[in-house]
Amino acid sequence: MLEGDSNDYMGKGLSGGQLVVFPPGAATFNAEENIIIGNVALYGATAGEAFISGVAGERFAVRNSGATAVVEGLGDHGCEYMTRGRVVVLGRTGRNFAAGMSGGIAYVLDEKGDFAQRCNLEMVDLETFADEAEEMQVKALIERHAAFTRSTRALTILANWSEYRSLFHKVMPLEYRRVLGEAAETKAKAASVAG
Repeated sequence: MLEGDSNDYMGKGLSGGQLVVFPPGAATFNAEENIIIGNVALYGATAGEAFISGVAGERFAVRNSGATAVVEGLGDHGCEYMTRGRVVVLGRTGRNFAAGMSGGIAYVLDEKGDFAQRCNLEMVDLETFADEAEEMQVKALIERHAAFTRSTRALTILANWSEYRSLFHKVMPLEYRRVLGEAAETKAKAASVAG
């Protein structure tokens, strides 16, 4: 738990545990409008969680292969080459989001309606929540983020969930969707043979 800010490479290679970063209680700035952690956070993370009340620098969660993170904004090249894990972004991203992203899922709040222009759509599609269960999973992550960081941004979103829910883009890698589809098909066939 860090009350303050962090330099580059926070959580590099994270392989479990939990990182929580939030501004000092006496801070007079809006966390969701200010950088609180440096570049290349969660590089190559394989497991664990991170809850960051504030904005991350560039290359957030690059090569993430299993960690779950909630952050309130980030710089360029977020979730680049991501292969597994979950990332929830409660604010604006920089350009080239999801370049080379082949797995995992990101959920990005797009209040201004311009996220598609900053997302690299070569290997991903932008979707909505698949169902209520997925929506509730994302909401639960935001609730945990609020509980750990006391984030006013998260509390505002939760208090107005009916308005914010439709502003989330689900960033779904094409290859990951194909693999999930094949796994569901195999499971369905096995169930019909067993039944």
